[in-house]
Amino acid sequence: MLATSAGDPIVVTAELRPPVTLVAAVVPVLNERARLGACLEGLLAQGRGLVQIVVVDGGSTDGTQALTRRYAARDARVQLVDAAPVGAGWNGKAWGLAAGLAATDPEAAWILCLDADVRAQPHLVSSLLAHAAHAYCDAFSAAPLFELSDAHEAVVHPALLATLVYRYGLPGNVARTPRDAQANGQCFFARRDLLVRTRAFAAAKTSRCDDYTVARTLVAGGAQVGFFEGGRLARVAMYASSADCWTNWPRSLALCDATTSRVALAVAFAEIALVQALPLVLVAAVAAKRARTDTFFFRVNVILAIARLGVLWGTRRAYARVPFTYWLSPLADVPALVRIVGATFERAPTWRGRTLVSQRRPA
Repeated sequence: MLATSAGDPIVVTAELRPPVTLVAAVVPVLNERARLGACLEGLLAQGRGLVQIVVVDGGSTDGTQALTRRYAARDARVQLVDAAPVGAGWNGKAWGLAAGLAATDPEAAWILCLDADVRAQPHLVSSLLAHAAHAYCDAFSAAPLFELSDAHEAVVHPALLATLVYRYGLPGNVARTPRDAQANGQCFFARRDLLVRTRAFAAAKTSRCDDYTVARTLVAGGAQVGFFEGGRLARVAMYASSADCWTNWPRSLALCDATTSRVALAVAFAEIALVQALPLVLVAAVAAKRARTDTFFFRVNVILAIARLGVLWGTRRAYARVPFTYWLSPLADVPALVRIVGATFERAPTWRGRTLVSQRRPA
């Protein structure tokens, strides 16, 4: 965390008229009827520089395809790609991204990958293009503003988010090595030719954290890949409840893919435990027992506990609304660590009733 600091957020920039650079959006979906409409409305409100909106369906049964067809009838930029069934040996999102990329217009210089739960704000596309030029990036993520479902999720989500902040720092950096790469697949922007050349989506086909695998693949190929704050450009309601968040998000938070060694994974877990999760507990335990407080051990943990509160203050800006329970989220740090470790080693994790393809175990 100390190695990185937050850079400036992406600035809202109006579109040039006429647009100089063309963009195509790819939205992979599976049973997203309830959320896809708001996503498409936000995309349709973008300027004419967004020339194509490819909705890639992996086998929905809830009317997602019918909804997409209605939007396609309204605006020719919207196109439905039925990518079912998912290819053998692929997880659904990576399959959808690869199929969507193949369906995009080669004239589009940039690809915007957007999750169905993301609501694009005005000037998203033009702002991403301007930032790409400003930051000299070949690809980057724009972290949306989080919208929490309830007061309970306001305890769980920030504790889980903090595990990323402690390992990678706040948004605002460009990765120098694959290990440093950060990503947020909810809103990811990349040069089309780069994605085609590196086959980055195929590299992530068995990954449980496909966005990070894509970013690492691009950096390994020599690309400049960034991670920036994009709260003014997009909002996301990731989960319907705290239980949904607790069940599904930890699976990807270890950032463990086929390139991750057991040593790197152990170091990551140790960092979360020793720097984030345990200092508050240890300080409270010493105070409760009225033990000596003039030891080096105690002083170090006091400093770390204060730093944890500083992280809590800093990450509040990642949320559209901060319920009072947000300030209690450090109490969930230890359970969050335990949950992430457990989810990392699940042998047959599922998502929306589908068993995910198993990736290679860390060496």
